[in-house]
Amino acid sequence: MAPSVHLIQPKWLEPFSQAYLPAGDDASRMALAVALSAEGARRNLGGPFGAAVFDDASGELVTAGCNLVFDSGASLAHAEMVTLSFAQQREGEPDLSSRAWTLYSSSEPCAMCTAALPWSGIRRVVCGARNEDVQRIGFDEGSKPAAWVESLISRGIGVTRDVGRADAVAVLERYGAQGGRLY
Repeated sequence: MAPSVHLIQPKWLEPFSQAYLPAGDDASRMALAVALSAEGARRNLGGPFGAAVFDDASGELVTAGCNLVFDSGASLAHAEMVTLSFAQQREGEPDLSSRAWTLYSSSEPCAMCTAALPWSGIRRVVCGARNEDVQRIGFDEGSKPAAWVESLISRGIGVTRDVGRADAVAVLERYGAQGGRLY
């Protein structure tokens, strides 16, 4: 059998997200991403990271995801990559630039996820915890350029940082204190 990678949205994820549907502001949408990070970590799917894509025009939740690295056995299955992939599959299009959509991520994107954002077509990214918060519990975020925010902005992607940071950091710290698996 040839190797393959399957990113399958866990059955619990959609009802969990729908039951947690936030109001239309950045803080409540980030609360969903942080809740997804905590639930994904609790289920040991791949670490304490969650993300959601919202349609800026309608306020609709497009899709949500969490880190699935352990569940899929693939290092590319970070919450941002998974969530953007689910949005692209939903649209039947790998380029999401025809829509004004925002990615909410419980933590700043790592080097891999940062590099993927311009190709995804996403218009804006909102981040909770910072890279240093993630690294403090032992995760390696890769060699991301110091000017990553400016780089994304120059590509037409808005960046908002530190939304719900304290809550996102609490999930990370709980994961670290419990001896959560690192990769």
